[in-house]
Amino acid sequence: MLAIGTSKGNLLVYNHQTSRKIPVVGKHNKRITCGVWNQQNLLALGSDDKTMTISNVEGDNLQVAALRAEPSEMQFSEMKQDQRSLGENTVSMILGKKTLFLFNLKDPDNPVELAFQPRYGNLIDYKWFGDGYILLGFSNGYFVAISTHVKEIGQELFQTKNHHDILTHIAVSFSLGKAASCGDNCIKVHELANLREMYSVLTLDDERALDDLDWSPDGQLLAVSSTTGNVHIYLSKLPILGDACSTRIAYLTSLLEVTVANNVEQEKPVTIPVEVEPSFIALGPFHLAVGMNNRAWFYIFGETGPEIWRDREYLGTIQSMSLNGDYSAVLFEGKIQLSMIEGESGESEERESKLFPDKDNSDVRITCHAMTSDFLIYGTDMGTIKFFFWKIGNLSMNIDIALEYKVCFQSCQDLI
Repeated sequence: MLAIGTSKGNLLVYNHQTSRKIPVVGKHNKRITCGVWNQQNLLALGSDDKTMTISNVEGDNLQVAALRAEPSEMQFSEMKQDQRSLGENTVSMILGKKTLFLFNLKDPDNPVELAFQPRYGNLIDYKWFGDGYILLGFSNGYFVAISTHVKEIGQELFQTKNHHDILTHIAVSFSLGKAASCGDNCIKVHELANLREMYSVLTLDDERALDDLDWSPDGQLLAVSSTTGNVHIYLSKLPILGDACSTRIAYLTSLLEVTVANNVEQEKPVTIPVEVEPSFIALGPFHLAVGMNNRAWFYIFGETGPEIWRDREYLGTIQSMSLNGDYSAVLFEGKIQLSMIEGESGESEERESKLFPDKDNSDVRITCHAMTSDFLIYGTDMGTIKFFFWKIGNLSMNIDIALEYKVCFQSCQDLI
């Protein structure tokens, strides 16, 4: 559903699934300034006429409430109550940049309006988090947490002055469990579990003032914009990717950087710039592979250091890859493609490539795999493990082990 409010107070509701448009004339007497849907497809709208309406998908009014000032930053959430309610039962909004208004759909006759200390300045932004808690950011730099539980409402659970002159925006990442505020020329990040714990302070020396920030949905990136039109993006969480071969390990150390280390042999770590932000890493005795989607890049460890050897595309999205000294085994869509890493292109490449399972077992899906210097081992959804032993250019032995469960086999030792 899409709702469009106009400067004249009219409303248009568009149903994307049916392509139906529902115009509602005179929804409000003045400009509609904010609105939000909840999970039950109820639409809350706020207007300069100092009213709030709750509507269904047809645009019909279910509830109307008069407000003391112009609303902004409208949100749906769940207010803490003694008895757990189902769904988002509370509409919240900022009124006149001074107070926070909480309207409980189950108790419309008793809305709650919270005022704050004048020294905090204007209420700029707020975010719901946890079990009915709210973070608030104020123009004079204050960062405050409150609870919406009836017994705690109106009490500040946490308060600090995060910014010297001005606070302009706050953001919350639930996947990371962190909250951030921006103001002046810095960003401050707190732990949601313990707001008194400062996780990080980022200062942008080249900027005079910041005005907005937000996390990516997975919490991996934090973006902040400045009043000069610049956007700065910070890496806040690195995907955990890595692989091991013998005593060496390869792991992601930046979005476009992989480090190979051997602490057992006390070798100096080697940093390798890669072509893309990878979704998998595979390490062999002489090669490193990274990739995403259906494409992989292979790097060879030469005398002068690692260098890119080749890239290859596969028939489906790669789930995982294993390497030994000569071969790569790629798992995608329930199949494995076994190929020579340094095979030539063209006919030789096709001759040195094999697809598992074969046509006689097309109903079998491969669920996991591993490699040693002599064997490719994979498990299937039929409860079997298969061992393939190869001689030079020849896959010659197949061992089936009947099992009653799926298993992924990995070993650092050769199987003989």
